[in-house]
Amino acid sequence: MPKTFYVTTPIYYVNAEPHLGHAYTTIVADVLTRFHRLIGEDAFFLTGTDEHGDKIMQAAQKAGEDPKTYVDRISNIFRNTWPALNVQYSKFIRTTDPEHQAVVQQILQNVYDKGDIYFGEYGGMYCFGCERFYTEREMVDGMCPDHKAPLQLINEENYFFRMSRYQEWLIDKIRGNPEFIQPERYRNEVLSFLKEPLEDLCISRPKSRLQWGISLPFDDRYVTYVWFDALINYISALGYPDGENFGKYWKESHHLIAKDILKPHGIYWPCMLKAAGIEPYRNLHVHGYWNVNESKMSKTVGNVTEPLKLKDVYGLDAFRYFLMREMVFGLDSNFSEDALIQRINSDLANDLGNLFSRSAGMLKKYFKGLVPKPSQFDAPDDELAAEARKVRLEYIESMNRFAFHKALMAVWELINHVNRYIDYQAPWVLHKEARLERLSTVMAATFGTIHLVSLLIAPFMPDTSEEMRSRMGLDLDSTDPIASGKFDFESLIPVGNSVIKANALFPRVEKFEEKAPAGQAKPSIKTKAPISIKDFMKIDLRTGVITHAEPVPNSDKLLKLFVDIGELRTVVSGIARHYSPTDLIGKQVVIVVNLEPAKLMGIESQGMILACEHGKDLFLATLDSKASPGDPVL
Repeated sequence: MPKTFYVTTPIYYVNAEPHLGHAYTTIVADVLTRFHRLIGEDAFFLTGTDEHGDKIMQAAQKAGEDPKTYVDRISNIFRNTWPALNVQYSKFIRTTDPEHQAVVQQILQNVYDKGDIYFGEYGGMYCFGCERFYTEREMVDGMCPDHKAPLQLINEENYFFRMSRYQEWLIDKIRGNPEFIQPERYRNEVLSFLKEPLEDLCISRPKSRLQWGISLPFDDRYVTYVWFDALINYISALGYPDGENFGKYWKESHHLIAKDILKPHGIYWPCMLKAAGIEPYRNLHVHGYWNVNESKMSKTVGNVTEPLKLKDVYGLDAFRYFLMREMVFGLDSNFSEDALIQRINSDLANDLGNLFSRSAGMLKKYFKGLVPKPSQFDAPDDELAAEARKVRLEYIESMNRFAFHKALMAVWELINHVNRYIDYQAPWVLHKEARLERLSTVMAATFGTIHLVSLLIAPFMPDTSEEMRSRMGLDLDSTDPIASGKFDFESLIPVGNSVIKANALFPRVEKFEEKAPAGQAKPSIKTKAPISIKDFMKIDLRTGVITHAEPVPNSDKLLKLFVDIGELRTVVSGIARHYSPTDLIGKQVVIVVNLEPAKLMGIESQGMILACEHGKDLFLATLDSKASPGDPVL
């Protein structure tokens, strides 16, 4: 049986749309999942949305929607954002799922029956933004320390969890397991908080002021506190208590969080699990904040969602690489477009891209694109193989320690080493001197190293890894060289494979800055990286007529269209919020007809219709006069 690995993101609160902070945590989880599968483990990745509480009610009211309609809409935005970042989760959970709500009520009843939940009256200072009461020592100048806003005095009867009963147990647990909370600074932060007496946790809200939540099973006049609901998702998603996945994965559970929710995950959650008779999670991993252009992310400043848009300008794999390379896990980091461009041009274009391009070019010139069989390895080849073995071990060790930046640094040491190896061995000189045996060994060793690099970058840049392996004619699913405990460098050499020399993996880019005519303001529009006319001409655009349209079940965004382009094509399009099916019948549209088919909600889409986005509106691209279905658009 393979070793198991279970990683979770926080379930994101749906009072706002996804931003850079959400994207980073989720990409980290995706990278970890891909890595553990790469080394032969059975990995399960959970993400989802938290949909109950005061803030949801307020956000729904502000949007002019009922809570269910609101949470369905925002949850779908999260669900659709992650595939756009090439995130492949195992399960997406919602706290409005009936199965989750049943588990919450089961655990509440168990803890209540045990005597760890009691009824009492409490008066305290409450923050609606945090949805929690604050003690005097937690306040800053009498205000919420996070929102810097005045607190509201609330006196009401509620149910309380005897969290104080588990304080000494939790202290012993953390001290006896140094890796329980990581990095160490956050472990120390929790221990520092636990030096003071731990107060019992108010776990209910009266329905007289909040109805949007899960009813307490022992008193339906109340709903449960949002944290007592949300945290339980980590086990309800696995089918607690009897589900196969719970028995299989929970013992290897790793929670990923940002530092702002350390207290609920580092204190509330272990105590809740202990009270319910469930073994606590294995590890809690805490990361820092992203500052955008050296300023903390803020909706007021308007720098929350902008970084996500840069993936469309500079490429998704480059965006993923930058996030994982730039942040030291646990510390704050700065996001800027200039820093992203520098990483692309230096690490991706100059180092990785140049290595693959120059090697493929020489192979085509000297061996007609076929990887030769190596002759006898000499000292420089042995040194390259030793470097590959060393980097593989450093990479695995760094990934297991969540030191993602160090794992990538190790890979780039190998890339730089093989680039120097090529310079010193000078294949062009070997070819000129007709030293073909030596030339064969150099080119073989080079592509063996490139093969290893393509595997090591796969968790971070899956599309680039697949592109490299595809061009080398390699099995895209093979991970044996990484997973195997016995590493053999020479087995990496794809002897006899044909290597395709194509466009650069990462062309150099420049920041988009369009100069405006004198006296005019500079436009703020940003475009994607330039492409050649040759690349553009690969796109086959045709006219089409929509003959039928219907909603896609279980989706509020997608429509299934039947488009006549001289033949009938099925196209799944995300325009349901902008067009009704009846509005579309007979519309002439422009369609990309040579896209690879893709399955959306189980339906194969055989093309893509073009549309224009203006603010929150979407308009289909049409022609100013009728054309025959299938006419090319030039």
